[in-house]
Amino acid sequence: MSMHGGWGMVRSLTRDSSVAQRKLAPGTAKRVLSYARPYKAQIGIFLVLVILDSALVVATPLLFGQIIDKGVSLGRSDVVVRLSLIIAVIAVLDAALTLVQRWYSSRIGEGLIFDLRTQVFSHVLKQPIAFFTRAQTGALVSRLNNDVIGAQQAFTSTLSGVVSNVVSLLFIITAMATKSWALTLAALALLPFFLIPARVMGRRLAGLSHEAMGLNAELGTRMTERFNVAGALLVKLFGHPRIEDEQYAERAGRVRDVGVKIALSRTVFFIALTLVASLATALVYGAGGVMAVNRQLTVGDLLALAALLGRLYGPLTSLSNVRVDVMTALVSFERVFEVLDLKPIVQEAANPVALQPGPVSLEFDGVGFRYPSADEVSLISLETVASGDRRGGGSVLDDVTFSIQPGQLVALVGPSGAGKTTITSLVARLYDPTVGHVRLDGIDLRDATMDSLHDVVGVVTQDAHLFHDTIRANLAYAKPGATEEEMVSVLKSAQVWDLVSGLPEGLDTVVGDRGHRLSGGEKQRLAIARLLLKGPGLVVLDEATAHLDSESELAVQRALDTALAGRTALVIAHRLSTVRGADQILVVVDGRIVQRGKHHELLAQGGVYADLYNTQFATQTRSEADGASLAPRS
Repeated sequence: MSMHGGWGMVRSLTRDSSVAQRKLAPGTAKRVLSYARPYKAQIGIFLVLVILDSALVVATPLLFGQIIDKGVSLGRSDVVVRLSLIIAVIAVLDAALTLVQRWYSSRIGEGLIFDLRTQVFSHVLKQPIAFFTRAQTGALVSRLNNDVIGAQQAFTSTLSGVVSNVVSLLFIITAMATKSWALTLAALALLPFFLIPARVMGRRLAGLSHEAMGLNAELGTRMTERFNVAGALLVKLFGHPRIEDEQYAERAGRVRDVGVKIALSRTVFFIALTLVASLATALVYGAGGVMAVNRQLTVGDLLALAALLGRLYGPLTSLSNVRVDVMTALVSFERVFEVLDLKPIVQEAANPVALQPGPVSLEFDGVGFRYPSADEVSLISLETVASGDRRGGGSVLDDVTFSIQPGQLVALVGPSGAGKTTITSLVARLYDPTVGHVRLDGIDLRDATMDSLHDVVGVVTQDAHLFHDTIRANLAYAKPGATEEEMVSVLKSAQVWDLVSGLPEGLDTVVGDRGHRLSGGEKQRLAIARLLLKGPGLVVLDEATAHLDSESELAVQRALDTALAGRTALVIAHRLSTVRGADQILVVVDGRIVQRGKHHELLAQGGVYADLYNTQFATQTRSEADGASLAPRS
């Protein structure tokens, strides 16, 4: 039994056998075969190569027997030389077949991985934000890595293993039977003694391997949480180094202990298999030797039988677990299909209409909205904790109606949780309204092309996200192919060029994980520069100056004045002073618009807006309030 074959048996026997009892979704196997169609010619050639390679398994032992019987025993050196050359040619042919077989295997496998990964990646990005708020990032990445790789094994290692083992087994048993039926049956009778230790240790190894995977995943999650910028900052501010070290050491110690158990179990596993194989070999040599002495068997046939026996138990053991191997691959496919079958709740219409660039009108017509339930947007298997809050909430917006003319600025104000951010999410079509319509230039967003909607609507949130990349790359994300002159221009307009030009690497400076190398105000101004580079007709600001100090707020506000000039704007205002010049202010309470008008009109009316304003500026002078105001709209 070769070491390669031994490790193949370890992988097979240590798989979780319970997977074989799992019921697959109807049509899974047929769906899996659909992914093989583009590669059917390559799979056909691959299987032919596997069969040819498997047939060579018996050739060398039989030729060794011929060398003894027809060469050495008869003193025919020419026969010995000729058969030895044939064995050498077979070895070269076997190496060539293995190389070509591996090339086809990798082409099929990597092609399938590419198909699945690109399909899953594209599909996941179409999911709503609610999907990402619930899904565990690590579990999602695992679907793109581990499960996709597990799925491709159905067409490479599993398929080739089954075909190779079946063909090899047929050739080996046939060859052994032609030499001695009695010894062949005796060898097969020892199979249970070979499989019993394999199954016992296999189950133990499967349990230990499963435990090790869980512990390593837990260790990886802990490192991921501590090693990202936000996690590292929290540890430094609130953590206790000694406790962190102890907790990590405790988990790492458990991984170490399981690793030792796995290593010892594998050693016992191989000792058991080698022992039984050695006993079987002893039986063949003992019984066969007696038969050779009695002239019932030639010495060459005896040596050939012993060599074939060494190649018999590997395929038999692997085939005894073939159902688990096949089901493991199919379950990986099913887990990938589970993601692909989760339909995005926001989808493009069959014949969408393109929105025109430039300032646009915005209309909310009787809009009501409730956030979807977890079952509509998520998968339990992707969530860190399969919690019970899966039914969704109640109504968030109720009969919201307003309109904004091209070039106007409208502000949304109100207490936290009133529904302001939900309104802006509907404008960007992160969700669709449950009832009513959201229109741009009279076109319902559900009828607009997604590309044109992304071009027309630009959003700046209160926590601007930057990728762990250069400033240039973060800007170009909004407009691929933008020139350096365009980038410099928008950075100047966003009041941040002085900062960027003063950096050693300028535009090629890496901003760090989530932009943490920059201050909050600097990140916001870069986000505004990114928006200016995109050049949208409608700008949505979700409390873009919240959580900033006065100096940063003033710089960001100046950048916003440039960003909003000549554009339609919908602004969520945390500080009411920033929207004194708005064309219209909408006061949102409990998902309803309860007041609307200009700043002075709402103050005169009294009610919610006046209460919010007076509470917010009870300790400030009017001049201080006016200092941070957006410029009046022309």
